[in-house]
Amino acid sequence: MAPSTPVRHAWRVLTGLLAITGVLFGINALGVYAFQASSWTPDLALDLQGGTQIILAAQTTDGANPDTDQMQQAVTIIRQRVDASGVGEADVATEGGRNIVVQIPGQADEATRQRIQSSAQLQLRAVLYTGSPATSFVGQDGQNTPYPTPDPSLPSTPTASPTNGSDLSWITPALQAQFLAYDCANPANNPAQAPADQPLITCDDSGSVKYILGPVELDGTDISNATNGQEQNTGQWAVNLVFNDQGTQKFAEISQRLYGAQAPLNQFAFVLDGSVLSAPSMNGIIVDGRPSITGSFTQATSKALADQLKYGALPLSFTVVSSDTVSATLGSQQLQVGFIAGLIGLGLVAIYSLIVYRALGTVIIASLGVMAVLTYVTLCILAWRMGFRLSLAGVAGLIVTIGFTADSFIVYFERIRDELRDGKSITAAVEDGWSRAKRTIYISKSINVLAAVVLYILADATVKGFAFTLGLTTAIDVLIFILFTHPVMQLLARTRFFGSGHPLSGMDPEALGAVYRGRAQFRAPVAATTGRANRSRGEAQRRQTIAERKRAELAAAQGNTRSTKEGDD
Repeated sequence: MAPSTPVRHAWRVLTGLLAITGVLFGINALGVYAFQASSWTPDLALDLQGGTQIILAAQTTDGANPDTDQMQQAVTIIRQRVDASGVGEADVATEGGRNIVVQIPGQADEATRQRIQSSAQLQLRAVLYTGSPATSFVGQDGQNTPYPTPDPSLPSTPTASPTNGSDLSWITPALQAQFLAYDCANPANNPAQAPADQPLITCDDSGSVKYILGPVELDGTDISNATNGQEQNTGQWAVNLVFNDQGTQKFAEISQRLYGAQAPLNQFAFVLDGSVLSAPSMNGIIVDGRPSITGSFTQATSKALADQLKYGALPLSFTVVSSDTVSATLGSQQLQVGFIAGLIGLGLVAIYSLIVYRALGTVIIASLGVMAVLTYVTLCILAWRMGFRLSLAGVAGLIVTIGFTADSFIVYFERIRDELRDGKSITAAVEDGWSRAKRTIYISKSINVLAAVVLYILADATVKGFAFTLGLTTAIDVLIFILFTHPVMQLLARTRFFGSGHPLSGMDPEALGAVYRGRAQFRAPVAATTGRANRSRGEAQRRQTIAERKRAELAAAQGNTRSTKEGDD
């Protein structure tokens, strides 16, 4: 005989859960063995593992302490950059009025350090002149002679007022002499401090080309978004910009001016912190405000630049005062205490489940075990793909979820018992109990998830770990409830032990005080032999609905009427 539909459905759902578990383990195994970027243990946050502490000192032109608002803005931008890099549970705070302390879990690589301290001030300037980075020439004597120091008496004011950023009138004799003497390798040259309304002498990142650039025509404030990606034609990594309305209009005017001009006047330089990232030729008029920056980018460097431009330039320039390794603030001892607390919580839930629900308690224990496995492998994958790190607050979220998860099962089992008290068969009680309990559970879990989302958005960074693990495990709880608990109950209800209502199964109708026998048939309560049985039968009587009581009274009245007629006859 073919199995019933609920049985087939239960096996399909359990098979799907097994497939999901296998996929999760497969993804993490791919990260561990193929990419060597994941691990079989979740990454720990700063308070449990330790990491790197970087102290940045703000630099001002007059040496005075920076403005408080500028420091707070810098803290916000640095935190956004760190979060965008995939590093979780980082701590960024001000110290002493002019320092910013950045604490990152684990070891910070060079890309992360550069991402933190770089001011990322993007400027777009027209190219006026390009040349070799050499700083010497062959003199009349046939020997290499350094370029002379620019004569301070050379005219530095344009003879004619420039009309736009590409006007060659910007190149004065003094500027030309400075260009010839400019050394790209000299660290004393700091083009990032050049005025925005004046031309700029600078070089590209590699120091292979030297430029004279016009005044700033667009800057980072005109950018509304920045992303990285590969160009379809060349496969090169590029940074794709999206200008705001004002920037789009400006760039359209600039592209119209440069398009068709002779090189290098048809070039437009993207300047980051004084160095030319890229100086592409204007091959068309761009009116959509979506140019791209190309250069010697990798995937990592293009993403780092995109994140820097997306979140804006730092309002101040910073230098690294120190970079040290810091120990864990709480360490392995607190992690061990949290682990023990979790085990105690699981043990208490297991004992309570077995006492109250007897053999049904094993379903709760098994569901918690499956949930623990899925949560563990999910945390490992999130550590690899999103940079998530488990903090002590996150551990607290996992422990709290144990009670929330057990609550779902209790609602379901109590609903099944209510159906049994109404006289339904065990298989019918499981199905009807599921239909009625799932609505309550879905509403309850949706409120938990909403609370976790609000807490994650509004709370301090130290609490975000709690909110994240609470929301994650609540979602997994619903998944386990649908894909494991209910299908297992469908199968157990058709076994001899549970289906016959064995006293140890937790589904014994007699022990639950069932009074409903069928249509308009109610079992009259009998004298209780024990206090427990008396309480169960009393509860069964109280659970009768008004309609059921009326039907019982009507049936009793009809029975009395028939007895009276028979007596008269």
